[in-house]
Amino acid sequence: MDIAHLIDGITPVSLKNLPQIQANIDQKTKPPGSLGKLETLAATLAKIQGSKKVTINHPMMLVFAADHGLAAQGVSIAGSEVTQQMVANFLNGGAAINVFCKANDMAFKVIDAGIKFPLKGMADLIDQSAGLGTNDISSTSAMSEDQLEFCLTKGSHIASLQIKAGSNVIGFGEMGIGNTSTAAAVCAAALNETAEKMVGRGTGITDEQLRRKTALVSEAVSRVTSEDPVVILQELGGFEIAQICGAMLECAKNKTVILVDGFIVTASALLACMMAPAARDYMIFSHASQEQGHKMVLDALKADPLLDLEMRLGEGSGAALALPLLRAAGAFYNDMATFESAQVTV
Repeated sequence: MDIAHLIDGITPVSLKNLPQIQANIDQKTKPPGSLGKLETLAATLAKIQGSKKVTINHPMMLVFAADHGLAAQGVSIAGSEVTQQMVANFLNGGAAINVFCKANDMAFKVIDAGIKFPLKGMADLIDQSAGLGTNDISSTSAMSEDQLEFCLTKGSHIASLQIKAGSNVIGFGEMGIGNTSTAAAVCAAALNETAEKMVGRGTGITDEQLRRKTALVSEAVSRVTSEDPVVILQELGGFEIAQICGAMLECAKNKTVILVDGFIVTASALLACMMAPAARDYMIFSHASQEQGHKMVLDALKADPLLDLEMRLGEGSGAALALPLLRAAGAFYNDMATFESAQVTV
């Protein structure tokens, strides 16, 4: 599959303003480095936006939902019908991601990327379904090449719509029973790691389920010998993982901040960076998930997440909770007095 149209135009952030950015941070009325990660975050935002002021305009959370064939083998505490039920909960405003987005003034959209039991008559649900869930990756390809192309294109399109509507920060979340298995398989193949190192307990499975999940992911990964991220995504990915990947590439192309959530969304980020290494420059990693493989993937991406709240929910919850830190970083960068303006002598 040719992905040139998805990655053409993705360029690294410009470093020409870096001395001025750092000088602006260092001249604030504080000891150098005393705001810790907020200083790094402010510099990242300023580099991405390439302007004298940092802005957080119409931040948007996109939650992609899809099902996974592997879920039928009991790798989760719930069946695929719960994906449908949770999507309905999102649309009714009752999930953690709803209340976190509301608390932090973040707009919210839900996308059906391919759930097994589609919802009917839900006006706010965006239909980008690639099918009724993927195939069982332990024995066959997750999706066809046509389905993968559909997912990447649809993900790119919906991100483009948000950017054209004025959003310059886009957070990503997901929902899909079995998707920690899929993410573990994707990351293990991409990083040439074993399933044992990458697979975690997901929603809280038993020891026996964990052994089964690990064995099935190992079988899936053993089928794939290619290091090509497109092949890995087609063979092992989920429809939501693929659509998020396409959306991230579009954000990078438009120099838009990508706010990355936990393990599953980071799997999308990993593949996006393999397809277009410069996409990494536009990513801010919100939190460290409790899912076992997440730290390995963060390390591979040289990512230092903003938060560690011992969370493992998904949905984009960590990204929504990190948004106030972006606003705080922008506020101090834009508005905090300098030693000169405050007439403070050190």
